[in-house]
Amino acid sequence: MTAAAPQARPRTISRGRLVLLFTVMLVTAAGNTAMQSVMPSIGTALGVSDVWISLAYSWSAILWVTCAPIWAKRSDRRGRKAMMALGLVGFASSMALCGIVLWAGLAGLIPALWTLVLFALCRSLYGLLGSAAPPAVQAYVASRTPRAERTQALSLISSSFGLGTVVGPALAPLLIFPLVGLTGPFIAFAAVGLATLIALRLRLPNDEPQFEARGRAFDAPYGNSGSAREARRSDAAAGDPIEEEDDDSGDLPGDIPDLLWKDRRTWGWYVSGLLGGHAQAMILGISGFLVLDRLGLRDDPMAGAGPVGIVLMVGAVATLLAQWGLIPTLHMGPRSATLWGMALSIAGVALFAVGGDLHAIALGFAIASLGFGLFRPGFTAGASLAVTRPEQGQVSGKVAAINGASYVYAPALGVWLYGFSETVAFGVVIGFCLSVLILGWRSLQADEDLTQERR
Repeated sequence: MTAAAPQARPRTISRGRLVLLFTVMLVTAAGNTAMQSVMPSIGTALGVSDVWISLAYSWSAILWVTCAPIWAKRSDRRGRKAMMALGLVGFASSMALCGIVLWAGLAGLIPALWTLVLFALCRSLYGLLGSAAPPAVQAYVASRTPRAERTQALSLISSSFGLGTVVGPALAPLLIFPLVGLTGPFIAFAAVGLATLIALRLRLPNDEPQFEARGRAFDAPYGNSGSAREARRSDAAAGDPIEEEDDDSGDLPGDIPDLLWKDRRTWGWYVSGLLGGHAQAMILGISGFLVLDRLGLRDDPMAGAGPVGIVLMVGAVATLLAQWGLIPTLHMGPRSATLWGMALSIAGVALFAVGGDLHAIALGFAIASLGFGLFRPGFTAGASLAVTRPEQGQVSGKVAAINGASYVYAPALGVWLYGFSETVAFGVVIGFCLSVLILGWRSLQADEDLTQERR
């Protein structure tokens, strides 16, 4: 008699685990935005051109684009927890080493050129190892939530980045201590990252596959359990959740098909994410330097960290409003969130471009951030919902790679264009947003089709 396949039951993520996953994302976001709020002032203090400060992030972004899909696919086989831990190791070590190098440069112990070179090398640890955490967190959540709830679940995780971008700029000026100066945020967030890593190791259950050939092995001919595994394969291929053992692994690593970049289900979402991500990266790259210029703070770098932090913090609050308020309240699907987000971003960028005081600059940046706050989870959820559950690890890796690709050269391009012509710089940003609107309107799947449960 053939053994019956296990009854598929919907999964849920406990509140404690969700808080821990939220914290992993929040800490990395807060550390990175705290760094962004002080780097324009650090560059000015070092006497380095703005564009070189932006280019210092490029090598890390290139590594992120290359490594994120690799770590995501590895998480399907080695478990999500291991990749999250690896990402936190990369984040904490990168922040600590970057802080030490920048402190030495500001203290005059090493020349400005070598300071930037060493900073870029230390920052590359985040691109190399830190890229393992976000796709693992996304895949963990996506594989344990029903399709109709996935947009809101991923929006909640994405909002941890939004909350981090509030916390980071808010704390950065408070972390500028007399002994370490502008590098204080680096050292502080390295310590917080280490504490989060310890909590992850202690509180999140292991989810490594229990057997090396799991999902592929068959018993002897006519054995019973082979047919049971085939039934489980069919459930996984249909996108249904699979109930696992107490280790909560939740995946069948041996049966996951290769997901191509040109897959027609996801191609439109990838292109939209890349174009919109470039627009957001350019605005973030320009923002700190624009604040210093419009408020006349180039001669006082220490005073510049506060206003830059205020602008970034206001933008982050607007992002949270989009992800915690508008998306769940209006029940926005991936397509509507993406299109409305780009429309708001265009209006915000236009106001940001003409702002002459802190109030106008912050308001424009907030409106643009509100739009990007709708766009980001819309693009992420759209790509996730376009594929089956066993493909979640791979699609999350590709989404992370696209997010990283936006920061390879876009921030430096934005700063360079800003130095050449502000009109051209902001025109290019608006052009990227318009491209997403046109592409999205014509090619992105309807929300009703994406959120329909598949059996």
